Amino acid sequence: MTQPLLTVHDLRVAFETETGPARAVDGVSFTLHAGETLALVGESGCGKTLTALSILQLLPDGGHLAPTSRITLRTQELTELGSTALRAIRGREVAMIFQEPMAALNPVLR
Repeated sequence: MTQPLLTVHDLRVAFETETGPARAVDGVSFTLHAGETLALVGESGCGKTLTALSILQLLPDGGHLAPTSRITLRTQELTELGSTALRAIRGREVAMIFQEPMAALNPVLR
């Protein structure tokens, strides 16, 4: 089997609150190989969007990944990259189509 394109291991996202950390994503793991399709499906508020934003390292203010979380794109560990290196990857290597497809997708463009 070929090397995975994307590996997410033990993804944990929390937000600091007045009463302590609120876990928004708790232990998500998956592997995606080239040519495969992955669908994140679940109820509203279950962490689908935060999982995708975590891959891109675009968490909202106050959100942070647990130190045990690992996100690997090919052989590059995204959780260890600085903002400049991440900007070079976003849109070129990995991207996200946001939830409102009519605003994000133009059927006229390829």
